[in-house]
Amino acid sequence: MRRSWFRGARAVTAMRGLRVMRGLRVLRTLAVTGAMAVGGAGVLAPVAALTVAGSPPPIVAAQSGLATTPLTISTASGKHRYTVELAVTPEQQQIGMMFRKTMPRDHGMIFPFATPRVLTFWMENTYLPLDLIFIGSAGKVVSVAADAKPMSREVLSSGVPANAVLELNGGEAARIGLKVGDSVTYKAAK
Repeated sequence: MRRSWFRGARAVTAMRGLRVMRGLRVLRTLAVTGAMAVGGAGVLAPVAALTVAGSPPPIVAAQSGLATTPLTISTASGKHRYTVELAVTPEQQQIGMMFRKTMPRDHGMIFPFATPRVLTFWMENTYLPLDLIFIGSAGKVVSVAADAKPMSREVLSSGVPANAVLELNGGEAARIGLKVGDSVTYKAAK
């Protein structure tokens, strides 16, 4: 009895190992071609930036303790003020808003990037519907992905180069009448 259980467990382990090896082969292929892969919070990153060996355990809880800064969005309807968390490091950006169940209306999270590029996100492990506001280097809104569906793997793209993404509660962009070209100001982390 014990012997057959052991063989069964070994077979399952071998099958899982084969899937992992296939996954590693895909990652290795992507890394050689310079392709992009999706990080945990939805940030698409160069595959070379993602580690497999010695990587940390899976993320299963919301992050806390991020620095905050005031942020103002100027629209035709006026100035709208928020307190936003700064997701500055690759690790902070990878986790983002994952696993959060609530967020006050006047709060959000901003993901600043050093150089403008087409930015892509997804909503895996994100329970809240969010508006993703893509901001260009001049501090102007370049595109908006409104009411992003929670837990979705659909890729949300800025479509044009941007160097920051602001995540607010879903529906907030419509509530304040946000349009492409509106101004966003905040103090970036040093």
